[in-house]
Amino acid sequence: MTSMGHTRVLFQGDSITDGGRGRNEDANHWLGQSYVYLIAGALGSRLSATQPEFVNRGISGDRVSDLYARWNEDTFSLKPDLLSILIGVNDAWRIVEQEPSGVTDRFERAYRHILEETREVLPDIGLVLCEPFILKTGATEARWDIWQEKITSYQRLVRQLADEFGAVFVPLQSLLNEAATKADASYLLHDGVHPTATGHQLIADQWIDIVQKSPLAIR
Repeated sequence: MTSMGHTRVLFQGDSITDGGRGRNEDANHWLGQSYVYLIAGALGSRLSATQPEFVNRGISGDRVSDLYARWNEDTFSLKPDLLSILIGVNDAWRIVEQEPSGVTDRFERAYRHILEETREVLPDIGLVLCEPFILKTGATEARWDIWQEKITSYQRLVRQLADEFGAVFVPLQSLLNEAATKADASYLLHDGVHPTATGHQLIADQWIDIVQKSPLAIR
C-alpha cells in the first residue's frame, strides 16, 4: 500500500499504454485514452470504498531498453504496489524494418534485467506481464511472416518470464485472433499494431478478468 493507504497500480509500456496521456498536472488527461483509462474507470468505480490509484507511465515509441533507462524515475520512485507491463511491438518493429537501432535484439536481456532489478528493489511488488500482439493488417501485412515470427518469440519469452518471476500473465493474442474472426482486423488494431477503441476495451476486459481472479487482485 502507498503511504495514503491506497493500492497504487502502475502501467508501463509504449504507445499502446501511453494513449496520449498528459504530461502535466491536468487531471483530465493523466491516464490517456488507452486500456489503462478503461481499467481505472471500471475498477475504480467498483472499488471506490478503497480508492485504488492508477498511474500511467507508458511512452510512445519505447522499446524494453527504453523502459530500463527510465526505470528509477518512472517506476521505483513511484513505489507501486502492482506493476503492469505491456511492451515488445517497437522492439519487433525496429528489427522487421531493419532500422540501424534495431540490429541487436535486446528484448530478452533488457526485460529480464528490469524484472530482476524490480524484484530486488521492490521485493513485495505484484507483477503483471501482458502479452505483446499483432494482427495482419496495415503496417504488418507486407512482412507478415517476419512480424509473426518475431512477435511469437516475444510472446513465448514473456510467458516464460512471468513464470520465472512469479508474475500474472495476461494473454492477448488469442483474444484478438478470436475477435478478428467476427470483425475486420483493422476494427480491432487499426494498423495491425495499435488498438482502436474496441481493441482497447477488449484488452481492458481481459486484464481485469485475469488479474482480479489472481492472487494479485486489487481490493
